[in-house]
Parts: sequence; structure tokens; C-alpha cells
Amino acid sequence: MTALIKQHLIDPEICIRCGTCEEVCQIDAVTHNDDNYVVDVDKCNYCMDCIAPCPTGSIDNWRVVKSGHSVDEQLGWDELPEQEEFDEAENDPALEAVEDEIERMLAEAHAGTGGKPIAPASASQPSVNLYNRERPAVATVQGNFRLTDEKSENDIRHLILHMGDAVFPVLEGQSIGIIPPGNDDNGKPHAVRLYSVASSRDGERPNAGNLALTVKRVEGGLGSNYMCDLKRGDTVQITGPFGATFLMPQDPDTNIITVCTGTGSAPFRAFTERRRRTMPNASGRMVIYFGARVPEELPYFGPLQKVPESLLEKHFVFSRLPDQRKEYVQDRMAKHGEDLAELLKSDKTHVFICGLKDMETGVDEAFAAICRKAGLVWDDVKPQMRGSGRYHVETY
Repeated sequence: MTALIKQHLIDPEICIRCGTCEEVCQIDAVTHNDDNYVVDVDKCNYCMDCIAPCPTGSIDNWRVVKSGHSVDEQLGWDELPEQEEFDEAENDPALEAVEDEIERMLAEAHAGTGGKPIAPASASQPSVNLYNRERPAVATVQGNFRLTDEKSENDIRHLILHMGDAVFPVLEGQSIGIIPPGNDDNGKPHAVRLYSVASSRDGERPNAGNLALTVKRVEGGLGSNYMCDLKRGDTVQITGPFGATFLMPQDPDTNIITVCTGTGSAPFRAFTERRRRTMPNASGRMVIYFGARVPEELPYFGPLQKVPESLLEKHFVFSRLPDQRKEYVQDRMAKHGEDLAELLKSDKTHVFICGLKDMETGVDEAFAAICRKAGLVWDDVKPQMRGSGRYHVETY
């Protein structure tokens, strides 16, 4: 009988080489060269610490093998190998127990992000990883506009980038990578920074070969300050596109519930623009719960107010208004519990959550409470939605 093992692998076709997995691995099981990030089969202990932080999902790949693929072998891959077929007689009885334990740990690692993501059934087919650090696309800054009030301590920018001659197709919900110039303190190139695209697939202006990003300046943040300080005419190195699951469903009958804070609004601006341009009379509802401290800190506040309610039902939620109780997105969701419960009962409803990680628990608890009042069980509803590509979370 030949012992089989379940090996942890990284998909080189999806990986953006950001280095997050290597940074979080406490046992140095992840290494890399100029081409790939890989997992050493002799060191990996299935701790799953690298699963949730991976921005693309490339880290979550597994193969049952007789002997592990070596580090040197993986470093030369352009794509993952197919799963080998094994005779039943070859199966190691201990493998089943190992697989069960790995699945348990994977479920735990995925719990905070809504589980291993699946793209909506009607989503368009995305292009991914067309450009990388070694072969980036070069974009030119067409505009850099402040979205928040000048008096606000939150400096959030709307950047428009022209892709020039680069063929760079993006879908609503995808991200791109920005390569900050220079090296870190160890002399290595800075890690790629990811930003969600805030424009529709046909561009910030239709068919103009550009796209938009929403970027918040973070004190001491290398990537955000680099982006926020860009001037018209500056050039930027770009990787991507990335993301194959957090995608807008194209069926006009779908209901889309979006929940966000701050720059987490970026993909939903893209969703709204896509529906406005191509499905203005969609029968499906589109709802947004958008949280900020005060109106002056809410990106796109002015333009969003002009979007017709028939296209987008808007719920702006503020936690620091003078002489008013703090309110968060989950509080407003609870006030609309009956309406949301009816939407959750429909297999046409999709949920997208994007923003600060701190909001995730509160939103999940709000859905659970809404379901209880409606005679539903969120612990049943959520996995069913997730398994059919209708529940998506991107928090940071």
C-alpha cells in the first residue's frame, strides 16, 4: 500500500506575488523566486494561517499525491498540475482522516470571509493575471480628485488611469495591483498594493480606455500616499486584473444587497454604473447600506444622492453625527429586517460586503437576527447562498 498525502499548493496563474503568504507563515514553509510563490511540502503543517489573508484565493489549492512536488519543481510551474487518479487499493486509510482535518481547518480559516468563494452563475468570465511585476502594464494618470471635504481628516481620492495601448479588460468587482516605486528596507521591491476598480467594465468614461480607483490616504502608508500624491500625466505600473469570484451578476432579475464602509464602496460604484448603463430597467432590486462617520467622509456622497431610487435604494449610515446616537450599517439593516428577510428568501438575491474588517461580525449578526425574526436560520441560509455563488465578502 502506497501512502498518499494532501499537498498544499499555490496557483501560479492567479497568484499576484504580493508576498502576503510568506509574511504570515510562521514556519517558513512559503518561499519564492522571481516567478512563483510556493509551499514546501516538508515544512507545511496545515496551520491555515495563510488562507484568509490571500487577496486572490490562489493560496487555497490542494492535490493528493504519492510524493510531494518539490520546491524546485513548483518554482518552475506556469500552472497547477491536474489531480492524479489513484486505484482504490493505493489509498492510505490514514489519508481520509488527514483530509477531514484539513477540511475542518479550511472551513475555520474561511469562516470570516464567508467561505471559499464561488462566482455568481450569471457573472461574465473574468480575465486574471494578464500583467505581473516582471511585465506590468503602464497607465497614465488622467485625474486625481478629492472625494471628501477638505476639512475632513479622511483624504479619499478618485483616480482615473488611462491604460494606453495595454489590453486590460476588467469586470465590476475585480481589482488591480499597483507597484510602488523603489525598494523596502531589505532592498526588495515593494509589495504590490491591491485596489478595487470603481468603474464599469467599459471605463470611467465609456470606451475611453480608462478605469477608476478609490484610494484613502493612510498615515505612513507607502502605497496610499504614493497614489494620493499622483499628478495628471504621471505614469503608474499596474498588475492584474485580479479576482474571479467577487463579480457582479449580469442577470437583470437578480437582487443585489451591498454593504460597505469607506473605500469599500469602490466595487459597488462599478456595479451601479454597469446597471445604469446596460440594465436601467432591471427588475431586480439593488440596495446599498453605506457607512461612514459623517457625510463629509462618505465617498461619492453627492453623486450617489442623484442616482434614482428606482435604480439603487440608498441607506446612508453615520456614526458620529452631532447630538445623535451612533448608528452603524448593521443597525440600519435591522430596521429594514422584514424587507431584507424577503430578499433573503429569494434564490435571485446576492449579498456583497466590502470594507473594514471590523464591520464583518456586526453585519453577520444582523443577518442572523433578521433571519430569526422571519423564521429562517442564517446558519443554513448563508452556506446555501455561499455555495451557489450568492454571498461574497471582501474586508481588510
